[in-house]
Formats: sequence, C-alpha cells, structure tokens
Amino acid sequence: MILIWIVFIPVIGGLLARLSGGLGRSAPAWVSLGTLTIAFSLTAGLFAGAGESAEGRWLAEVKLPWISQLGVSFHLAMDGLSLALVALTFFLGACAVVSSWTEVRERSGLFQLNLMLTIAGITGAFLAMDLFLFYFFWELMLIPMFILIALWGHENRRYASIKFFIFTQAGSLLMLVAILVLFFIHGRATGEYTFSYEALLSTPMGYTAEFLLMLAFFAAFAVKLPVFPFHTWLPEAHTEAPTAGSVILAGLLLKTGGYGLIRFVVPLFPEASFDFAPYAFALAVIGIIYGAVLAFGQRDIKRLVAYTSVSHMGFVLLGVYAWNELALQGVLVQMVCHGVSTGALFMIAGALQERLHTRDISEMGGLWTGAPKMGAAALVFALASLGLPGLGNFIGEFLVFLGVFTVSPEAAILAAAGLVLSAIYSLWIIQRVFHGPQKTGITDFGRREMAAFVPMIAVIVWLGLFPQPLLDLFGQTLRTLNVTASVPVEAGSGVEKLDAGSAVYRISLTARE
Repeated sequence: MILIWIVFIPVIGGLLARLSGGLGRSAPAWVSLGTLTIAFSLTAGLFAGAGESAEGRWLAEVKLPWISQLGVSFHLAMDGLSLALVALTFFLGACAVVSSWTEVRERSGLFQLNLMLTIAGITGAFLAMDLFLFYFFWELMLIPMFILIALWGHENRRYASIKFFIFTQAGSLLMLVAILVLFFIHGRATGEYTFSYEALLSTPMGYTAEFLLMLAFFAAFAVKLPVFPFHTWLPEAHTEAPTAGSVILAGLLLKTGGYGLIRFVVPLFPEASFDFAPYAFALAVIGIIYGAVLAFGQRDIKRLVAYTSVSHMGFVLLGVYAWNELALQGVLVQMVCHGVSTGALFMIAGALQERLHTRDISEMGGLWTGAPKMGAAALVFALASLGLPGLGNFIGEFLVFLGVFTVSPEAAILAAAGLVLSAIYSLWIIQRVFHGPQKTGITDFGRREMAAFVPMIAVIVWLGLFPQPLLDLFGQTLRTLNVTASVPVEAGSGVEKLDAGSAVYRISLTARE
C-alpha cells in the first residue's frame, strides 16, 4: 500500500496547498514542501530496504481490481529503475517549490496545486504496470504542466503552452491507439483481454504489426525525451515556463521518455527494436551534435540550457538501443544526474531573470563579484554538464560510451564530439555571465536558495565519486526486463560481442529465418 500513498500524497498536498492560499502567499509553498518531504522520506525508506528485497522481482507491488470488465487493474510496482526516478521526482519537486517561492506572486495556491498534480502524474507513470493506468498518469502530467506554462509563464507563454500541448498530445494519441491495438491482438491470440504489462510482454504478433506498434510507442516517448526532430516544442516551453516549470520539464518530464523506452518499447517489441537500433543511433548522434551546436547561437540563457538538454538526452537514446548492461546503467545515472544538474541550471537562470529582469546573456557579466555563491553553484553544475570526472554526469556518459562502443564504435566516436562541444559552451556561459567587467549589481543567493543547491551539489558529487549504490540498484531491475527475441547477427558487425547472459534484455543472439 505504500506505493498508493507515494502516488496520492502529492495530490492530497496539492489540494491542501490550494486551500491554504488564503493564509498567506508563502503558505501553499510550505504545504507543498512538507508534502514532498514526506513522500521523499517514504521513498528513502524503500531505498534503504532495497538490499533486503534483492531476490524479489519487485521491491514493492500493489495490485487491485479497477475496471475488471475491460481487463484494467490498479497495478503499481517498483524496481530499482523506478525507485531511483521516483526519488528524483520528489527531490527535484522540492527544489522546484523552493525556486518558485518569490517568483510566483499571484494565485500561489493554484500554482502549487498544478505543480503537485504534475509530480503525481510523473510518479504514477514511473510505477504503473498496467498500460491503461500508465496512459492515465501519462495524460495527468500533461494538463497541469500546460496550465503552469499558460498562466504563469513569460511573454510568449500562450504560444509555448499550445505548442507543448500539441506535440505531446499527438505522440500520446499514437501511443493510445497502439495500446488498444496491442490489447486486441493479445486478446484474440490468447483469449485474455488485458492491459497488464506482464501479460502483454508475451503477446504473439506478426513482425509488421510489431514494428508499427513499436513506432507508435517510440513516437510518444521520442517527443518527451525529446529526440531530433521532435524536439522543437522544448526550447519555447523551457524559455516561457516559470522556473519551477522548467525544473520539472528538464529534470522529470524528459525522463519519462527515457523510462518509456526502457520499460515499454524494447521489452514489448524486442525484435522490431533491434532492427530499429541503427536508426535510433543516427537520431541520437544527430541530436547530440545538433543540440550542442545550437546552444552556441543562443543569447537567451534559458534557451541555451534547453538546447543542452536536447544534446545530453541523446546519450539516453544511445544507451537504450545499445542493449547491454553497461549502457543501461549509464542511462540511469545520466538521467538522474542530468535531472539534477540541468534542473539546477534552470534554477540559476530563473534567479538571474528574477534579479536582473532579463535572460539576455549579453547584458550580463562580472556577476561573480556580487554573487559568489551563485557563481560557485553555476560553475559546479556547468562542470557537471560538460562531464568533468568526479561528478555524476561523467559516470553516466562514460558507461554509455563503453556500452555503445561494443555495438557501434562509429556511433560512440561521433557522439563523443558532443562532449567536446559541451565543454566549450559550458565554460563559455560561465565566462560570459560571471566573469569579465561587471555590468550590473546583483543580490547573491540567500539561505533558502542555498538550502536547495547544497543537496543538489552533494548528489552530483556523491554519484561522481561513489555511484555503486545506484548501479547496484539498477542491477535489480535486470530481473524485471527479461526479454527474449530472435535477432539476426552478421559476422563482423560487432553485435556478436554481446553475451546473451550479460545483455540487459537477455536477447538470444541467434539467426532469424
């Protein structure tokens, strides 16, 4: 039952925050922060007991009847992958609340309600093991995020919110059609009409149907990740969203795309995914380089950070389709560390805009003199973004490269160019904003802001120096991603280097007729 509480505590907290709006402008934020602290504590308790449950398929699970006539159940389950991402959700959610403390001055109760509903939807998506329930939570996080951008965003918030809604809804509808088709294919083949994830894993279907369904699922998750060329909603949404919205978008919503690829696309459609891997590699490499190059051309600091997300999330796509344990462990570390580091960069960008009333980098400079705490925090997360050894992002990218290189050395080498570019634009932004002649005065971070940034820095450093607990946690997930497929192996392709016993999806590398 603890999983039910983890999902619905944010909903309850959001309603209480809405009702507390009359008690003062900061009262809703305090309610949300307390709610997320409770939810994070429950999740931390599951993390502490993960080792004791190492032999089980799931760390926690609850399954209740819901719409039995349609084969729908309220099935929540948590393994190492979802545990890490749920913990990240509550952690970044609390940081987002802190970042909105003084920025949101009107209808703060309604703002916190929508923020908490978004967090509840993300949490449910990470835990749902029924495809109908998963889609419910997938849609739940869309509407409140749309409202956050549309009501509390900046100058072009209406355009950005509508574009965000159209892109994500288009991908979601494709996935809904695919879920329904999979439901009927499984029912006609087995006589059991169900949306159960575990039952649908063994659905017999023709290769053409599998490939088309895989593409529909992939489209939905590619929009959220985002994958080039489905990324164009992201810069506008990040630029116009309030700071808390940008933190949730970059730190959490994008991760639901990576999670969907790992949990649903490859396990449900393994053979089609294997055949699609070269195209996924190409899209990932293009996105890595494209996002990094476009970051150079931005004068808007939030837009610059947004394009870095397009670049860095390309490593997630690479790692998923490498189909081996090293790469998938790197994907998990990368998603967690990218969520923290990029979320922090958006918080810094929001603080700069709130203080200077501009996002234009050309109007900034020499800010370290007046804001050394802000400058130090920005330097740490910029170094994390470029993959400095000793910080968590380096571990994630390094493991992805190792895993990808065993499958496609060419993709790994091309993607490495993105790291070179990220080093240049990360140092460039620090130089332009915090060094050089001081152009304007600025107020430094206070205790409230440092209370959020110190734990974020601690997480990045901890995962950079001692990532093994997170890697061990993901090792438990391998038992929940046990997929068998027959895939073609060509001599000299490099694929035969993968061992079926160590491949994370346990794919049988045998010739297919």
